[in-house]
Amino acid sequence: MITLALAGKPNCGKSTFFKAATMANAEIANYPFTTINPNFGVAYVRTPCACRSLNLKCGKCTEGVRFVPVNLIDVAGLVPDAHKGRGLGNQFLDHLRQADAILHMVDASGGTDAEGNPVGVGSHDPSGDIKFLEFEMTMWVYGILDKHWAKLNRQAQVKGFSIHQAIADVFTGLKITPEDIHDAELALKLDLVHAKMEDLVRFCAEMVRISKPMLVVGNKADEAPEALRAKLAEQKIAFASAASELALRNAVTAKVVTYLPGDQKFTVVNEASLSPAQKAGLVKIAEVMKQFNGTGVQQAINRAVFELLDRIVVYPVEDENHYCNKQGEVLPDAFLMKKGSTPHDLAYQVHTDIGKGFLYAIDARTKMRIKESHVLKDGDVIKIVSAVK
Repeated sequence: MITLALAGKPNCGKSTFFKAATMANAEIANYPFTTINPNFGVAYVRTPCACRSLNLKCGKCTEGVRFVPVNLIDVAGLVPDAHKGRGLGNQFLDHLRQADAILHMVDASGGTDAEGNPVGVGSHDPSGDIKFLEFEMTMWVYGILDKHWAKLNRQAQVKGFSIHQAIADVFTGLKITPEDIHDAELALKLDLVHAKMEDLVRFCAEMVRISKPMLVVGNKADEAPEALRAKLAEQKIAFASAASELALRNAVTAKVVTYLPGDQKFTVVNEASLSPAQKAGLVKIAEVMKQFNGTGVQQAINRAVFELLDRIVVYPVEDENHYCNKQGEVLPDAFLMKKGSTPHDLAYQVHTDIGKGFLYAIDARTKMRIKESHVLKDGDVIKIVSAVK
């Protein structure tokens, strides 16, 4: 399953975003390092369910909206020079190893300084916070490489030694391949064997970009002064109000409103039952959603998965005529696949043995047999035929 991580300086609203996205318990407070140990939960990607276009009832979606699970990690706040051990230092950075992509939370309101300490709204320019996470991660990755560099240089003198494979081995856990390293070397016009420190830092920055793509999320956007928000908008970041999303999800639980994560508006169930404070709170949230086309929380998760990680949604079935599994469940599963994936890739995603025994596939929409090399499209419904039952 895809894993997203929430990262950024302390007190920028990561834990609020995490709780809103997962409805898991996470301590929230207005001071740095509220989160020390990472929180783990399940969030969801929102996508139109294939049942609508097939005129079916699947029982796996809500009003034609499918929510596909992804892992979400809320890690401790990062402060400048964390790669040197400041704050929670490398402990924080190490928690990011398992992430496929990172949602970099910044306080768009400018209400916290570079260390995460509360200051007056608008007192701090959050533009400076955007580059700092990339820098800290780059220097962390460089520190890992630097520990092994002298040994790698010696080994490079041996005939047949592959510097690309050796560096990939050093970066075990970061999901970096020898091909990634070769591509980065070419793109940066480097000779890794003879690279100097400044070259290796540039190389490590590219490794971070490849292995940990980031989406910057300007949280607390509803509190941001217009000038700050306009400056951040120029950098094409995502905006969000995690507090609004959390309030809405709690209101859904209390059956006060009807709302699906990612909707641009909500509906009050029984306005007469609300107190004046509740009414005022919902009016404010409605204004936020009108301004940002929603709260931004679900939108950020979707962008991370569909844009950063380039995923599509594919539905494997066992019965192509009824679009179901052996138990008769219609469209029982939805898989997030990399764009360019084939039916054989899907078979391995379903189960390793099914992938090994792959024979062919059937497009359930057309009922036609498709090649092993056929490129899957978003919303495809596919039957895998395998030698393994």
